[in-house]
Amino acid sequence: MTPSTTTPATDLFAQVLRQDRRADPYPCYAQLRRDPVVRMDDGTWLVSGYREIRQLLHDPRSSADRRDPQNKAPQAARSLLMQDPPLHDQLRRVVTEEFVPRVMGMRDHLGDLVSGLLDAHISDRPGRLDVVADLAYPLPVTVICELLGVPREDEALFGSIARRLTRGLDPVDTQTEEELRELDQARNELIQYLEGLITERRAEPGSDLLSGLMFHQDPDDVMGPIQLRVTLGLLLIAGHETTVNLIANGTLALLRNPDALARLRADPDLATPLVEEVLRYDPPVQMSGRSALADIDLGGTTIPEGSRIRLLLAAGNRDATRFEDPDRFVPDRRDNAHLGFGGGIHYCIGATLARAEAQIALTALARRLRSPRLVADPPPYRENAILRGPEKLLVAFDGLAPDGR
Repeated sequence: MTPSTTTPATDLFAQVLRQDRRADPYPCYAQLRRDPVVRMDDGTWLVSGYREIRQLLHDPRSSADRRDPQNKAPQAARSLLMQDPPLHDQLRRVVTEEFVPRVMGMRDHLGDLVSGLLDAHISDRPGRLDVVADLAYPLPVTVICELLGVPREDEALFGSIARRLTRGLDPVDTQTEEELRELDQARNELIQYLEGLITERRAEPGSDLLSGLMFHQDPDDVMGPIQLRVTLGLLLIAGHETTVNLIANGTLALLRNPDALARLRADPDLATPLVEEVLRYDPPVQMSGRSALADIDLGGTTIPEGSRIRLLLAAGNRDATRFEDPDRFVPDRRDNAHLGFGGGIHYCIGATLARAEAQIALTALARRLRSPRLVADPPPYRENAILRGPEKLLVAFDGLAPDGR
C-alpha cells in the first residue's frame, strides 16, 4: 500500500470515531468502501466490503482472539466472543443449550412487558416519552434479569458498570485517562458483583440461566470459576446493551420514514422483515475485531499473519455490490443477508431474543402512538462508536392508545 492510499483511510476511520460524526457515520463508510481492504498507519487493516467481511467471518485464519501482546489475562478470562475453537465451541455449546430453551415461547411475556412500559404513558392528550429510557432500555434489562435470575433492583449498579465497560470497547486512543481509570474500576466492580451472585446461587440453585450454567448436565462441559464469571458478565451486559440500540435505531428509522410507520401500523407481520432491515440499515453493532493467524488473501490484497483487522459491519451492510439502493430504508427488503449479527461461528447467540424484543416493541409503538414525531433530529448519541445508538430519543405524540391486543 502506498502512503497516498493509507493516509485517507486513517483519516476517514478517525472521523468515524469522532463524536460529531456519531449521528451519521455512513458517508465516511461509503468513502472507505472505495478501497474495501486497506491498511491504516498503525498497521491495522480496515475491511469495509460486504463480501470481504463475510469471507473473514467464515475464515478460520481470522481469529476472534485479538492476540494483544499487552493483554496478560489468561485464556479463560476472555469471553467466548474472543475465543477460537476448540474452547469457543465448548463454551458456545453450553451457553446455547442453557439459553435457547429459556427464551423459546417468550413472545407473549415480551408483549406484556412492552404493554406495561407503555401503559404508564396512556393519554388522550399530547405528551412525550423517551423511547430509550421508557422502553428500549428497561425491556431488555428486565428480560435478561429474569433469565439470569438477577435481582431487578440491582439494575442501577450493573447499568452503571455496563455503560463504562461498553465505552471500553472503542479504540483506546479515543478514550480519556479518566475513562480508562473508570474502565478498570468497572471491571473490578463487575467481578465483585458477579462473584456475589455466583456464591448465592451455589448455595441455593434455582431454575434460572445462571444455575443452568453452573450445574450443566454434562460434567465435561462445566465451566471453571473464571470462565463462569466471564460468561455471566457477557450475557448480563451484551444481553441488553445491543438491544437498546436496535429498538432505538428502529424507532428512529420509522419516524424518519412515515410510509414504513403507516405500513407497520396496518400490518404487524411487516415487523419481521422490518427489523432485519434495521439491522442492515442502522445496526447497533457497527464493527468488530479480528487478527490474522496466517497470511490471508482478500480482495486482491494480502493481510499478513499477526495483523489486527477491523471488520466494518455497518459499511458492509450498505455495500451497493450486494444490496440494491443500500442507503434507502426498505422495510420489506428481500434477500437481506445483513451483517447485523455478525456471522460464522460467532453469530450472535441472542439473535432470536433480540429480534423478538425489537419486533414487539416497534409494532407496539407504531400501533399505539398517535401522530408520533421526533422532538430532536438527530437526537443526542452515546459516546460509543462500536455500540452505536441514541442517548435519548424524545418522541412527541397526540395521544397513546390503550393496548388493544
